[in-house]
Amino acid sequence: MTTGALEGKVALATGSSRGIGRAIAERLARDGAAVGVAYARDETAASETVERIRKNGGLAFALRAELGRHGDARRLWAAFDAAGKDHAPDGKLDIIVNNAGIGRSAALASLTEDGFDEVFAVNVRAPFFIVQQGLSRLREGGRVINISSGAAHLAMPEIIAYGATKGALDTFTRNLAKELGPRGITANSVASGIVDTDFNAAWLRGNPQAEAHAASLAALGRVGQPEDVADIVAFLASNDARWVTGRVIDATGGAGL
Repeated sequence: MTTGALEGKVALATGSSRGIGRAIAERLARDGAAVGVAYARDETAASETVERIRKNGGLAFALRAELGRHGDARRLWAAFDAAGKDHAPDGKLDIIVNNAGIGRSAALASLTEDGFDEVFAVNVRAPFFIVQQGLSRLREGGRVINISSGAAHLAMPEIIAYGATKGALDTFTRNLAKELGPRGITANSVASGIVDTDFNAAWLRGNPQAEAHAASLAALGRVGQPEDVADIVAFLASNDARWVTGRVIDATGGAGL
């Protein structure tokens, strides 16, 4: 069942077959948007996300878009046009959520040039050109929402490149807000903290000590859930957030206070 807050809107969410991205896609669809579920490789997970949305009365379609290589934004929009023709026959949309990202758990001394290039290609270059090539598609009053990280604002040398990409993404967001403001389009970042997803499963799940430590880092005393981030994205996508732009919304549960 949909709530109608985004009725008639079309959204694209990258990296939305699992984890935070899946929660975002499901929430936007629940609010009435037709959601393009963009995924890199896991077609099964993307199909499951679309099926979950449809079972709950929402609208969704899957499109494959592997990021990190030159031309990835062009291929993504071509896939959007092909898969979304029933929902966006004119190629237009209202909401872009740049959620797809990769991490590199490497400190300064061990980070390779290839590793550095890869994380920046996916986390920074891809969102930049997805938005650049999507500008003519975004309707007036649209939304750009970039999923950032608390690592952009905290010293975490063990993931120095990842943190740097999210800092760059936040700078991109602020400039987008200024650039797109005359069209009534808002641009905001949502900085997530430690969230219980497959991305963190290897060290977090089934490890009470790790979970307790992660929870202790947040002022609210627990590990984040994908829905904690998705609900903030839904607010920013809605008309209620029409006067919020160029901001980095903290979604870490108060980590680092």
